[in-house]
Amino acid sequence: MIRVLVADDQDLVRAGAVAVVDAAPDLEVVAEAADGAAAVEAQRRHRADVVLMDVRMPVLDGIEATRRLVAGAADGSLPPCRVVVLTTFDLDEYVYGALRAGASGFLLKDVPTPDLLAAVRTAHRGDAVVAPSATRRLLAHVVPRLPDLAARDAVAAALSERELAVVRLLAEGLSNAEIGARIFVSEATVKTYVGRVLAKLGLRDRVQVVVWAYRTGLAEA
Repeated sequence: MIRVLVADDQDLVRAGAVAVVDAAPDLEVVAEAADGAAAVEAQRRHRADVVLMDVRMPVLDGIEATRRLVAGAADGSLPPCRVVVLTTFDLDEYVYGALRAGASGFLLKDVPTPDLLAAVRTAHRGDAVVAPSATRRLLAHVVPRLPDLAARDAVAAALSERELAVVRLLAEGLSNAEIGARIFVSEATVKTYVGRVLAKLGLRDRVQVVVWAYRTGLAEA
């Protein structure tokens, strides 16, 4: 079973997410939190595998809570977990902050139930969640606000044609299996390419690769 923590200050929204997750046979909600500080403490006690984190919450917002969870997992003061940030379309100014804080990805709050459950499973596997339905709309707003990453543009020259192709397909929101089918290689080979891209670009995960691809013009919103 994948253990899930749901953090949202709106009771109805939180209850809906809990009901959806608990209805899945392979997922279980082990804790709920109504603010970011409570989410951090709940993770300390309940050791969730994946945290569904709202952005706007009292006491401690979702971005800072995410940063504390990721930092705590890194230094051993908190149990490790993956964080998926849930946001609404008009909160684009928070998305990049969430990713920089260490979130494994982001979804819009109106995401269809199957996509939400798939995102939890994807995050649990260690992959980043970049919903195709959200990527272009969100990045169209986020990219103009990103810090200047022009110094990284030259790094693209170090990527092979196949690695560049993988980056573009990641930006489309495709999974490793879907990328493999598109470029006719195995899923394991795609994972190898992704690992090489992360190393060459000095990035942490697939989400940062997608942001980088849009920022450098390799992908278009």
